Amino acid sequence: MTSTDLNRDDVTGDATTPKLAAIVYNPVKVDIDDLRDSVEAEQTAAGWPETLWFETSAEDPGQGPARKAIAAGATLIIVAGGDGTVRAVAEAVHGTDCALALLPSGTGNLLARNLQLPLDDTRQALHIAFAGQDKVIDVCMIDIERADRSVDRHAYLVMAGLGLDAKMLANTDDALKAKAGWLAYVKALIAVGKDDSELRFRYRLNGQPEKSLRAHTIMIGNCGSLPASIELIPDAALDDGAFDVVVLKPEGLGGWVQIVSKVIWENGVLSRTKFGRKLRTGDVDALNYATGTELVLRLHGSEEIELDGDGFGTAVALKTWMDAGSLTLRVPTDDE
Repeated sequence: MTSTDLNRDDVTGDATTPKLAAIVYNPVKVDIDDLRDSVEAEQTAAGWPETLWFETSAEDPGQGPARKAIAAGATLIIVAGGDGTVRAVAEAVHGTDCALALLPSGTGNLLARNLQLPLDDTRQALHIAFAGQDKVIDVCMIDIERADRSVDRHAYLVMAGLGLDAKMLANTDDALKAKAGWLAYVKALIAVGKDDSELRFRYRLNGQPEKSLRAHTIMIGNCGSLPASIELIPDAALDDGAFDVVVLKPEGLGGWVQIVSKVIWENGVLSRTKFGRKLRTGDVDALNYATGTELVLRLHGSEEIELDGDGFGTAVALKTWMDAGSLTLRVPTDDE
């Protein structure tokens, strides 16, 4: 079964539907005993029945448990885990009437950061889950073609990437990541930073004529905020029905200076105020932006690819598109 096997008719969400929450949790990243006590307190305060519990595994990072939760009647799934768990659960939940709530745990928590949800306050996150309001967001879908011509389909919520970021993730030591968090990515970044190889590919954006391009990195983002207050895509929005494409084409040290200036200064500082946004410049040679709803891309050879911060092997081609307004997320109420 794939996520497309569950449509909006599979789960009813009208006012007569009993409220039922399910926790899909990653046992590696969650203290289940402490979490149970907090969940019980919040569900009781909100007047909800006893919450269902489903555990992920290395073999099934979230899709299967999410489908079991929906089949059991859950109208809200609370995801307790990192970006990978959130992505996997959303892959099964999007397109249904079941809502999703986030209980961040892990290194990045990029979707939670972009939604400005609490990252280290379990009780507040659970309060939002049981007593918050719904926000409808877009989901990016992607078909990844492998070297053997097989194609697998996935969903992603934050970003897909080829080039530097994918190579960095492929070189990240998972044990070091568990101990040192983002320092593990710094070590991996140093390891791949000496790689000056280019991506060579043909692409077609929004059905326009096909073009060829050479670039260092290409990323497709549904939202644009990264850790350390880095605004890679300042104009990206989770509910605008489009994704943003970022292409990095640095030529030597000067190109990297352009990228850092654009991302750190213009995106990260100037974009915070109305006056500052007027001072922003357009594209620079080393960094280009575009928006779209469908991108078809074929690479010259196999390249590492990542989705929402997890390596997804290598790809020779991809097709990605927007499934607009297909996922309901629980967020704080307007008065919170």
